[in-house]
Amino acid sequence: MMDILYRIFLYIHILSVIISVGPFFILFPLIKKLRTATGDEMHAHLGTFRFVVWLAKHAGHVLVLSGFLLVFTGPWTWDTPWILMTLIILFCSLFFLARAFSPTLRKFDDEVHDKVGLALKLQRAVWIYLGLLMIMLWFMVGKPYLWF
Repeated sequence: MMDILYRIFLYIHILSVIISVGPFFILFPLIKKLRTATGDEMHAHLGTFRFVVWLAKHAGHVLVLSGFLLVFTGPWTWDTPWILMTLIILFCSLFFLARAFSPTLRKFDDEVHDKVGLALKLQRAVWIYLGLLMIMLWFMVGKPYLWF
């Protein structure tokens, strides 16, 4: 029974990774459009951007919960190096996600701010966030033993 639960949790875990990472790749062409968009077009693009961040955040909740369930039902322990490193990077990425996107997106509504500069800031934030996610993915897939 535990093997079946483990496989179900693993499937949910992988699916939530796909949902939390994949949509960020559509943001690059959107960021390019934000540089020159105005009015309703800009608000539509910002709405899409906010939705992607919201989706990633909630898929991340499922990801964390399923990860905890995988540890409880699987062969790994909390002191496994790749799990610890993933958790450390996870907490860094949560802090980064909370600070990187929403404050910058709010500034688009203010005419005083430079849209090109804000778009570059968003682009840099997406790359950093994707980098953090890819490092976590490498730990989860590669399962390196960093110390014994």
